[in-house]
Amino acid sequence: MDKESQLDAIDRRILRALQVDGRVTYDALASQVNLSASAVLRRVRRLEEIGVISAYVALVNPEAVGLGLTAYINVRLEKHTESHKRNPMDLFRAAVQTWPEVVECSALTGDMDYLLRVLVEDMAHYARFITETLLKHPSVQDCKTSFVLDRLKNTTALPL
Repeated sequence: MDKESQLDAIDRRILRALQVDGRVTYDALASQVNLSASAVLRRVRRLEEIGVISAYVALVNPEAVGLGLTAYINVRLEKHTESHKRNPMDLFRAAVQTWPEVVECSALTGDMDYLLRVLVEDMAHYARFITETLLKHPSVQDCKTSFVLDRLKNTTALPL
């Protein structure tokens, strides 16, 4: 049985409420979903155990900590050949985990292989990241960057 089929309407209401405020008390959450606090606690623990809730975090405003420039970088890797000891994708996937500027990396279909969301202080920081890190990686063949001018919508909440 998949995780989605294990969720009922109350579970979804709990998840929606936790996405708005992950620090809500069980008493307050219970009143929002019309259950007792102990019943809500059991449901939340079950949602954690089955992996529906994967973590609780503080969402930090990037600009407030000096990361004022967001870039989306499309990356194309060199193609795998028999002369490589390791697959370029494996090398890239391992390297991207170590780059703090990269806050999100997704594998793509189409012309480019990956899309990176990169947070940096400014254009000079971006230039250093591109020249000293990304383009120096042996698997990277090409990249194309778009800069965020304005954020029209930015949410971590899933549409439940």
